[in-house]
Amino acid sequence: MKLNYRRTFFIGLAFMSISAFWQIYDSIIPLILKHTFEIGDTLAGGIMAIDNVLALFMLPLFGAFSDQIKTGIGKRMPFILGGTALAVVAMVLIPVADNVISLPLFVVVLFLALVAMSTYRSPAVALMPDVTPKPLRSQANGIINLMGALGAVFSLALISFLVPDVGKPDYLLLFAIVAVFMVVAVAILFFTIKENKIAKEMAAYDEPEKDEVAAEGSQKMDPAVKRSFWLILASIFFWFFSYNAVTTAFSKYLQSHLGVAGGGFASSLMIATVAAVIAFIPAGMIAARLGRKRTILTGIVVLAVSFALASLFTTFSPLLNILLVFVGFGWAAINVNSYPMVVEMAKGPEIGKYTGYYYTASMSAQILTPVLSGFFLEHVGYGTLFPYATVFMILAFLTMSQVKHGDSKLILPQKSKLEFLDVED
Repeated sequence: MKLNYRRTFFIGLAFMSISAFWQIYDSIIPLILKHTFEIGDTLAGGIMAIDNVLALFMLPLFGAFSDQIKTGIGKRMPFILGGTALAVVAMVLIPVADNVISLPLFVVVLFLALVAMSTYRSPAVALMPDVTPKPLRSQANGIINLMGALGAVFSLALISFLVPDVGKPDYLLLFAIVAVFMVVAVAILFFTIKENKIAKEMAAYDEPEKDEVAAEGSQKMDPAVKRSFWLILASIFFWFFSYNAVTTAFSKYLQSHLGVAGGGFASSLMIATVAAVIAFIPAGMIAARLGRKRTILTGIVVLAVSFALASLFTTFSPLLNILLVFVGFGWAAINVNSYPMVVEMAKGPEIGKYTGYYYTASMSAQILTPVLSGFFLEHVGYGTLFPYATVFMILAFLTMSQVKHGDSKLILPQKSKLEFLDVED
């Protein structure tokens, strides 16, 4: 059984475009709120959580909706194409609102961009397990996350190059280039992946198999599996509570607490992202040998230790960048294997629905953590950021250690059922 790397690469273009947007969002929107509109960290954290509030109900809704529809171009592709088109139009207007210093316009176009992104994120992510056998999903997710990281690196490189160290930046060119990048990526995806054709091949492959948690037509999840399901959702909640607090505030943290000027913070973020890029594929391969759970627990430990050590810095040092390399490795180990564990517990036709559950856990954390961590940053001090992240990563370890289901099982059906996995589309 071998993964179709070419197919997985092209599927990953959707996640690449999504990650390019979110890197711009996480890095630049907090700076616009702080410097252009002079909004405090607590309120800014609330504004930064709007996308997660939307995602909390929109991602499960559109994930389940995409499970049910059928079109000539597939069940996920219409959402990917339509959502991208709406998102790029709205996002280009964000720097326009910044330049004219219009808070109402900024809020409206930001909201429209976030709604558009929420309509297609779950369908885009669900496309991978749709076309990948269960035992290969960690490896495939490694490639998908690598593609996403490359999208983030692209945005970070642009930030580092285009954001000046002094004066009020004009972000229009930055947002416009990322918008074009997103359109090109999704266009290539559309012309290279024939979703309906691949879905038929997967249906032929999966026909003799029964899902682990849906034995013999049962509509109820086994109680032991359900316990693991809720525990892994809790784990996802806690590690996103930790990690997203850092990523949301990192640009402000480096500027305000460690004295890094202009877009210099992007270089440090890029180090962590590149480390994750290097680790994504090995993380899937390691999980195939050691198991997804053990690989995730290792990643949690690496992140907790890295965040604890990062809290010791009061001025910027190159040693912080070394810690960010470990942060990238740890996050790759977690991120590559957690989503496949969730959909491993899904019934075959409900992958989009379970993708929505995954995002419900992650987004609910990302709703709360910018506000709570922002409160500590504003009223206690920026030195609280990494201790805060360390505590919640420890909680994630405690819940994840109790998960008993969701690891991959290598099944070797007849060769005829696997032949399509190794050929070009």
